[in-house]
Amino acid sequence: MTSAPYGSWPSPIAAADLASSGHPVEGGRYVGDDVWWSELRPSEGGRVAVRRLGLDDEPEDVLPAPWNARTRVHEYGGGAWTVTDSGHLVFAEFGDQRLYLLEGATPVPLTPDPPQPCSLRYGDLSVVDGAVWAVREMHDTEGGVTRDICVVPLDGSGADAPDRVRSVVAGSDFLAYPRLSPDRRHLAWIAWNHPQMPWDGTELRVVDLAGGRAVGEVRTLLGGPEESVLQPEWVGVDELHVVSDRSGWWNMYRLGTDGADPVALCPLDADFGGPLWMLGARWHTRREDGTLLTVRTFGTDTLAVLDPDTGSLTDIPLEGLTTVGLSDRKGNRLLLLTGGAKAPSGLRELDLDTGALRTVRLSVTELPEAAYLPEAQQLTFQGPEREVHVIAYPPRHPLYSGMDGELPPYVAFVHGGPTSRVTPTLNPVFAFFTSRGIGVVDVNYGGSTGYGREYRNRLRGQWGVVDVEDVVTAVTGLADAGLADPRRLAIEGGSAGGWTVLAALTTSDVFACGASYYGVAELDGFVKETHDFESRYIDGLIGPLPESADLYAERAPLNNVDGLNCPVLLLQGLDDPIVPPSQAERFRDALVAKGIPHAYLAYEGESHGFRRLATLISSRNAELSFYGQVLGFEPPDIPRLELWRPDAEQ
Repeated sequence: MTSAPYGSWPSPIAAADLASSGHPVEGGRYVGDDVWWSELRPSEGGRVAVRRLGLDDEPEDVLPAPWNARTRVHEYGGGAWTVTDSGHLVFAEFGDQRLYLLEGATPVPLTPDPPQPCSLRYGDLSVVDGAVWAVREMHDTEGGVTRDICVVPLDGSGADAPDRVRSVVAGSDFLAYPRLSPDRRHLAWIAWNHPQMPWDGTELRVVDLAGGRAVGEVRTLLGGPEESVLQPEWVGVDELHVVSDRSGWWNMYRLGTDGADPVALCPLDADFGGPLWMLGARWHTRREDGTLLTVRTFGTDTLAVLDPDTGSLTDIPLEGLTTVGLSDRKGNRLLLLTGGAKAPSGLRELDLDTGALRTVRLSVTELPEAAYLPEAQQLTFQGPEREVHVIAYPPRHPLYSGMDGELPPYVAFVHGGPTSRVTPTLNPVFAFFTSRGIGVVDVNYGGSTGYGREYRNRLRGQWGVVDVEDVVTAVTGLADAGLADPRRLAIEGGSAGGWTVLAALTTSDVFACGASYYGVAELDGFVKETHDFESRYIDGLIGPLPESADLYAERAPLNNVDGLNCPVLLLQGLDDPIVPPSQAERFRDALVAKGIPHAYLAYEGESHGFRRLATLISSRNAELSFYGQVLGFEPPDIPRLELWRPDAEQ
């Protein structure tokens, strides 16, 4: 074993390898005997392809380039494609947001050309009785947004006759999960209004149908401002299974359409649901024998069979898999989106009879040798106010170790959302750092999901405070345990995670530097410029306007740059509608005014979350070079990032 400074170890894992071999997989459904899925293609400009296994079990496109199956409903999308009874693809095209049907070589439109580009959007798609049911989002010329559940004919008549696309129900700011009863006499869905987010409070609503049209009054069966209800599914013609967090945990319930109180199926201190960032997310599915396949979470995910009659829960072992997402089921075959600390994420098929697990399509083509992959360590640190759950990934290399008496630098990764979570995962990006001698710690700060509503609500009114305190607790816990060099701690995050990066750098002196990917820098402009779905998110995270205007100013990292004394890396997509470039540009200008060394990398054609091959390579190499310059090591074979410095000629 060769001794060399942490951060300087040679690694076979290059940024180009991460970008070229990575292709995140989502969706997954049975189409006849085939399995289809959606796949991000960085090498094809970041388009989302619908694919299947072809000859020799090699992936092939169902939807050919350059078509891009991605919806912009809520900007995060979800449910962008479905399949007709005859096995033909229906999808939302990203470029114009129209729905298309692919029967031959070329898709044909099903919805009208919008009056303004991308002003009519469709998501959460399903085909029922020869028509497409969808959540529709409509943008007017004044910036207003309305939504409804609509029906789109499959014969294409709606492409030239907008009135053929029929609205069924509306009446709320947001809608999700349109579900028709088996006899087609009822429609159930989830609704919520500003300023609630779907993890704060939603309502389960039902309306009677006649001929596919709503008749009578809309009835609210469950939910409210402080109860999050998710994924209603019909059991019979007048009964549903649904997820609710009325107990403090997202648990499973049964209720009828008669307004009677819901019945808890299996009360547990665990979450059978999660944050509805993308439409169509599923946590349970019913089998022919009446039992439910469920996914529950306490930190990590567990697949289980729930008997709704007895409340018994029988776990299904999935060795080493810590994240589990339900995709589709056909008989005893179940499609799962899974991953673990030693198993790459991707689409797998589980045989429910034998327990055998088959890989359909992983999100990476090639993995580094196992010896270069970090070992995940689940840890809990006690902070001044509360415990914090983290996953640490120490440096690991088969041929190199650190110098005697040297402790490794660590980078704290801050997830976005902030209502989201992390689990032990085989993340090649982490290996990119750890194989070079840089530790990584992934933090489930207060506000993260997977630990019940109380843990989630810790961030209410405390964004920029609790998240910062908890990330500081994580890295100081590592340093106090003698695992990390307290003088070489960095922090990185994207979106809301980028906010926490900038807030931590401007209000604490723990970190030597930080990298913000499309992070929120101030709030007055953000709430005016961001998209509708998150435009009132800050009401819960900090407080409503105008009452909380002083808090907005006080918390904004942009207003606290005087407390910043370390370098910053800013990375931004120039087409980002969620965190517009103005956020990064204002912070960059403040760094220049104070004379703080920094770099600002802006990428044409990138939105919220980088998707293009060149961007993925450039941004990751820049981040590593940045850490090396600030933390005192020289990563081999990495292009040097030029930092702006006040004493350099510009």
